[in-house]
Amino acid sequence: MSGALPQRARLLLLTRNLPPLQGGMERLNWHLLQQLQRVADVQTVGPQGAAALAPPGASLREAPLRPLWRFMLGALWHTLALGMRYRPNIYLAGSGLTAPPVWLASRLFGGRCVGYLHGLDISVDNAVYRRLWLPVLRRLDRVVVNSRATATLAIEAGIAPARIHIVHPGTTLPGLPDADRRAADARAFRQRHGLGTGPIMLSVGRLTRRKGLLEFVRDELPRVLESHPQATLVVVGGVASQALGSEALSPAQVLASAPPAAREQVRFLGELSDEELSIAMHTATVHVFPVRSHPTDPEGFGMVAIEAAAHGLGTVAYASGGVADAVA
Repeated sequence: MSGALPQRARLLLLTRNLPPLQGGMERLNWHLLQQLQRVADVQTVGPQGAAALAPPGASLREAPLRPLWRFMLGALWHTLALGMRYRPNIYLAGSGLTAPPVWLASRLFGGRCVGYLHGLDISVDNAVYRRLWLPVLRRLDRVVVNSRATATLAIEAGIAPARIHIVHPGTTLPGLPDADRRAADARAFRQRHGLGTGPIMLSVGRLTRRKGLLEFVRDELPRVLESHPQATLVVVGGVASQALGSEALSPAQVLASAPPAAREQVRFLGELSDEELSIAMHTATVHVFPVRSHPTDPEGFGMVAIEAAAHGLGTVAYASGGVADAVA
């Protein structure tokens, strides 16, 4: 019997969803890359600006972020070049968008092709995507999905159930400061943002119509304030200017149809650092996640719900898409 160590797998990860873009999919793919580096030799292709923010030791080639066609051409070029040079055993698409280049490279140079699908990348209402991308998704060797709801969408799109595997996203448990430190941080957070001493409802995520914040502020927040007049809705997250397939909203649009009394109890904090977001979660009373059901723009999972849970913060949400998997 040979005493040689087993050879590490060679893996190529292609994704547009990496920082500097912001969002749950970007955090997911960053941590995916970080963990894959522990068990495989990984070559990565990502968006412009990603190399400077990648996990330590990552080998990453960049493609232009915008316009989308330039990203796809650059991603295809780098994927084929890396496939020819390194002959990966596994080609992994971080979303359905990047499945065609990894499928093509795997067929040209050998290796298995896998796609990690999130919901929107199956059901997006785009004729070109549905005509050209969905047939590729059906031909992938394996499809990883983030929830039971996304698995159902994949089956409805014609992907063989035997090729589908559900892997729920995880999160990193935060360091837990002592009670005195948490209390001091909470007081300072409230003071910095003028939040008073009342209950805090926290919403975290990019401002898109699917997230349901407009309807929550218009329809539900006034009812909450009837019984808890000192409550404040704190919104963390910026306008989704780089999002694909989702309708972006501005703070003004969110507030436009809300009663004046409700508008006064909403605070938009924009993007926060990881440390400040962690303090916000420790400070808040409840996390609200009023995601709407939309057939062509589903919520595949809802990572923010498990991030809140890791901070000891409960979530109130609608059972939309994969949210039930995240909250249950």
